[in-house]
Amino acid sequence: MDLNTQIKISTDPIFNKVSKVIPEIEWKIHAPLIHKINKLKKEKNAVILAHNYQTPEIYHGIADFAADSLALAIEASKTSADIIIMCGVHFMAETAKLMSPNKKVLLPDMDAGCSLSSSITGEDVRLLKKKYPGVPVVSYVNTSADVKAETDVCCTSANAIKVVESLGVKKVIFLPDEYLAKYVASNTKVEIISWKGTCIVHEKFTAKEINEIKKLNPGIVVIAHPECPPDVIKASDFAGSTTGMSEYVKKNQPKQVMMVTECSMSDNVQVENPKVDFIKPCNLCPYMKKITLPKILDCLENETNEIIIPENLLEKAKLSVEKMTFIGR
Repeated sequence: MDLNTQIKISTDPIFNKVSKVIPEIEWKIHAPLIHKINKLKKEKNAVILAHNYQTPEIYHGIADFAADSLALAIEASKTSADIIIMCGVHFMAETAKLMSPNKKVLLPDMDAGCSLSSSITGEDVRLLKKKYPGVPVVSYVNTSADVKAETDVCCTSANAIKVVESLGVKKVIFLPDEYLAKYVASNTKVEIISWKGTCIVHEKFTAKEINEIKKLNPGIVVIAHPECPPDVIKASDFAGSTTGMSEYVKKNQPKQVMMVTECSMSDNVQVENPKVDFIKPCNLCPYMKKITLPKILDCLENETNEIIIPENLLEKAKLSVEKMTFIGR
């Protein structure tokens, strides 16, 4: 059997699934790479983890596990693979390393950062703890290992409220997302001390934009991520984590929906819900889009861009993530 036939047999079922969101002309470029990556990862006993914001050819084409930050952290701790390739951003690869310190964790592009993660440092957290002695620190998983090492417990948008309330205290320091902090504060009696970090994807949305979409599309259901500004969440019909948003669409099957989040998220959920009409005024994450099939293949072939965390930092940071996974959703 020639190579082209092998590629067609192995990738046609994937294309049939994603053909609504990937043009056939693009698929001709993706298919050989997908075939090669899927073959090579088996040979190397590698596992590919992909975040919801990855493009459909990655999310549906090569990922062994595709999910939100919390589920990826849990999966990283369970894998028996020798190599973990994180198709996401730098803090996600660090989190995978924290959960699997004996595995080789690779990131296809080391410049795949995060505006939230870069908004705060471990030193910032140490200064906050001096300012508010005895107040526990809850850090969003979208932070560096340096910040996680100064944190009592991590959280994701999926379990932020549950984590805050699990501490049984009247006041917490919640870092670094300002809007997620406001969302949590509006849903708990615990006093929230916040930071000024924002997500460059979600902070761009406005209530005016949401209301215009609703006016142009009567009956549309708008679902937003908690990293959005409060007025955007108020103008929306539902707010939830990436998994919460996906499950909402799956369960309710709205006739028409807008997901107020990263563009590829809408594409990936649309693939799984073909009867739902998706309106897609969305924002791209420039960091997530640094991860591409050619970079993944190169990373897998050469085992480059390994995530290294000093052992003393790793042990401290790991504890806060383990607490998060223990609390769950």
